[in-house]
Formats: sequence, C-alpha cells, structure tokens
Amino acid sequence: MALKAGIVGLPNVGKSTLFNCLSSAKAQAANFPFCTIDAQMGQVSVPDERLTKLAELVHPGRIVPAVCDIVDIAGLVKGASKGEGLGNQFLGNIRECDAIVHVVRCFDDDNIIHVVEDVTKAEAVDPIADIDAIDYELILSDLEVVQNRAGRMAKAAKSGNNKGAAAEAAWLQQLAAHLESGKPARSFDFDENDAEQQTVLHEMGLLSAKPVLYACNVGEDDLMEGIENNKYVPLVAARAKEEGARYIPICAKTEEDIADYSPEEKKAFLHSLGIPVLDTLPGLE
Repeated sequence: MALKAGIVGLPNVGKSTLFNCLSSAKAQAANFPFCTIDAQMGQVSVPDERLTKLAELVHPGRIVPAVCDIVDIAGLVKGASKGEGLGNQFLGNIRECDAIVHVVRCFDDDNIIHVVEDVTKAEAVDPIADIDAIDYELILSDLEVVQNRAGRMAKAAKSGNNKGAAAEAAWLQQLAAHLESGKPARSFDFDENDAEQQTVLHEMGLLSAKPVLYACNVGEDDLMEGIENNKYVPLVAARAKEEGARYIPICAKTEEDIADYSPEEKKAFLHSLGIPVLDTLPGLE
C-alpha cells in the first residue's frame, strides 16, 4: 500500500497549486477561500537512483518506481474542530493520511487574500500564526479523543476487570495535559518499545501525531532575489527544528508552470533564473 500524504493549510496558501505541480490530476486553483471543497486525489512517482542502478545490473522488462498518494484537502479556518467552515470534512480527510504536507504562505502579495478566521477579512502574512491555527484545531480534536479514552480506562481500572487500564489511563492523562498546553502529540515522549501503547496510538489515530513536512511557499520574486533573503522561511525552519519536523522552501507557482517540462528543460529554465539545481534540499539533510 502506498504512503498517503495530505496537503493541508489555510485557505489560499497554495495547496492546490502544489498539488497540481506534483500530480497529473489537476485541481482548481483560484484566488478565493475554499476553492477546493472535495478532497482531490493524485499520485506521484518517487524517483530512486538505486532502482536505476539495479536495472543496469539485471535488465528488467520494465522499471516500476515506488509511488506516493497525495490528497489536496480543503482549507481550514479557526473553529474547524467544532465544525466551522469545512472542518469536519477537513479533519476526516487528514485522519485517513499517513503524513501531512503543511503548506505555509511565506510571500507577500496584496493581490492574494490571506485569511485565518474570517474569510471576508484579509490578514497580515504570519507563517507561525498560520501553523498555530492549523495545529490548534488538530490538537483540540485529539484532546477530545484522548480524554474520552482516558475516562473509559479510568473506569475500567476501578472495576478491576482490566489489569492494564490503570497504566494506560495514567499516560493518557499525561498526553491530555501535553495537548492542553498547546503542544501537538508528535512532540510527546511516547515509548516506542511499548507495544501496547503503540497499539493504542494506532487505534486513536491522533491527527497531531502524524509526521509533518512544512512546505514554505515563497514568491517568484524570492527565486530571483534569493530564498535566503526571505524573512519568513527561517521562522518556519526554527519551528520545524523545535518540533522535530522538517521543512522545504518551494515556489508552487513556478513549480506548476514547469511541471510538464522535461528534466533538461526544467534545469535550463531554473538556470535562466539564476537558481542552482540542488542535489539535496534545504531542511531535508
């Protein structure tokens, strides 16, 4: 079964544009909130130089690379955990994914409205506030799940019918306190060697426990002037380091424009902009 990654973020940050440059399935991308309503599914091949080397040795009839399923999920606003906007649908789509690609707006453009809570009100670009807005909704949803299970385990422990209930209730209460402090489940100190705990985690399907890649969507001007001069990317990089997550700067609009180019054409285009073609990507070392 292929890995499934959900592309999430606030409305109008470039999720569908990124989806389109990764996938042959084209989603509508427009300058208004909730342009995407229903989740869009796509698939992208994962190139691997090792596969090419093996093919040179064994000469197979064909080469089939690994693939990753990607999902373009509707934009979230504050209150999603209580059903605001497309909240329930949004959270359900994330729950079905193995990992999250969180697109964060890291460019200024007065022509593209930026919304966090009120879709009729434009707000200043603030990538950390945007990340917090998404995390807050995921954490609230997770907190309800954890508290409900902790309550059931506490009752089971009192009845004496479940020997492991007391221990489970104890760490679930610690996890609930962690979530209540505003921290995602992925930063909680789980015991990877505790098989029962890992089973419970799998059953709960916590949204904020899923691994995250922050996609810093920069502007086309940043490609010309140098991404290192972008004032927003370092903020996201620091947040990713704090969480043990990863980040990558992208320009979704440019990537979409050259998605149908051949590898040679892509390199020529990037060189024409003065952009070096990197073998490794920042934030993924």
